[in-house]
Amino acid sequence: MSKKMSSDKAISTAAACISIGLFLVLWLWGTKATTLGLLIPGPVEVLKAVGAGIVGKVGKHGILAHAGYSLMRVMIGFTIGSIVGVALGLLMGWYPMADAIFNPLFRIIRPIPPIAWIPISIIWFGLGENAKIFLIFLASFSNTTLNSMSGAKSIDPEVVNAARMLGAKESQIFMTIVLPASVPAIFAGLQVAISSSWATVLAAEMVRSSEGLGWMIVAGMNNNDMIQILSGIVMIGVVGYILAIIMRKAEEILCRWNKSGQ
Repeated sequence: MSKKMSSDKAISTAAACISIGLFLVLWLWGTKATTLGLLIPGPVEVLKAVGAGIVGKVGKHGILAHAGYSLMRVMIGFTIGSIVGVALGLLMGWYPMADAIFNPLFRIIRPIPPIAWIPISIIWFGLGENAKIFLIFLASFSNTTLNSMSGAKSIDPEVVNAARMLGAKESQIFMTIVLPASVPAIFAGLQVAISSSWATVLAAEMVRSSEGLGWMIVAGMNNNDMIQILSGIVMIGVVGYILAIIMRKAEEILCRWNKSGQ
């Protein structure tokens, strides 16, 4: 890693710490010096509640267990949706016939938010895990399909023509040119998809669940427990931030060739 890259990373980390610290200071000041303290607890109380929830229980489980339930649902739905979305997106982006068949239906389904499917998912799958996973699948599927299709359509035609002139078959072109060149666009879609999936599972858990961070927030609302609500929100932010970092690191490793060529 070059000195410039190390310096940029240090500056970025410092800026992030400063912004978070400033937010906490303003939050603390607002709850102590203004009427905001009548509406929400301060950061100290919330962080203490998070710590107590980690070593103790909120309902039947600890906070980490609730986060684990939510994360498990996300990973199942995200994985299935991403696999289907990437495959369909590449097909639509590269094969005109597949694009003509599937794209019109995809354009109709894509603008519909996953939350709008909640009534249908309950009718189809009941109130169990399958309904939640179906909603997460939809959130992941739309984003990965769109980006994969865009990546496949952005391939340089001259590169493809050169491969054909050298005798490459269509399957070889797809596997050795189209797929690798689409990886950056695919990862861009995956990053959006993981965020959408995380938001969707929380909404799904708020409808009907007995565990998960979404359940924590709803239970806190029903009990008028603002500290529990904010504890759940804090954990949502922390887990979401960790997922974003993991996706970004995976992209840096798998797309290193693309970044080095820029």
